[in-house]
Amino acid sequence: MTPRSLVVAAALGAFAAACLPARAAGLAQLRAFLDQTKTAQGAFRQTVTSKTRPQAKESGGTFAFARPGKFRWTYDAPFEQLIVGDGTRVWVYDRDLNQVIVRKLDVALGATPAALLAGDNALEKNFTLGEGAAAGDLEYVDAVPKTTESQFTKVRIGFRDNLPRAMELTDAFGQITVLRFTTIERNPTLAPSLFHFDAPAGADVVGVAK
Repeated sequence: MTPRSLVVAAALGAFAAACLPARAAGLAQLRAFLDQTKTAQGAFRQTVTSKTRPQAKESGGTFAFARPGKFRWTYDAPFEQLIVGDGTRVWVYDRDLNQVIVRKLDVALGATPAALLAGDNALEKNFTLGEGAAAGDLEYVDAVPKTTESQFTKVRIGFRDNLPRAMELTDAFGQITVLRFTTIERNPTLAPSLFHFDAPAGADVVGVAK
């Protein structure tokens, strides 16, 4: 290309870029999500990899939450598991083991992807937040825990249209959990019964249930 052609091409490129709609940065989308989204429901796919297990372990299921502190996270396959936050406690039910683990919400908050999404200020309270690098059509927020007692060493949340579309969680053992929210509906009406859990008869309950 001639020098003049290069100048014209550069000008056209700058004009085209200026015409594209601006995409809000990750932190701005996170705050919009917290302000605008009181309830949500949808479906997800999850993959887990580690240094000792390079072959990804895949699972999937559905979720719902009503902020603050109420959520329902269901793994449908390959192993059935249910996690329910009722606003006071978090219940984890493993159907195959017929075992329930229960913890106080303030202890468990921030320890699971569901709790991170459902808390009003769980992220800002428990993590130092920063702008992450954009990837594809997502703007990311990087979150580093403020305490060494956190289950995770790093969390990344990808946003589009002020809703979380992906999460990447790294734990102290180098295990990486990646979640893709395949569908997500903002502010649906959710039945209160979704966030209530009664331990099945005969289940082994570990923790403080009251």
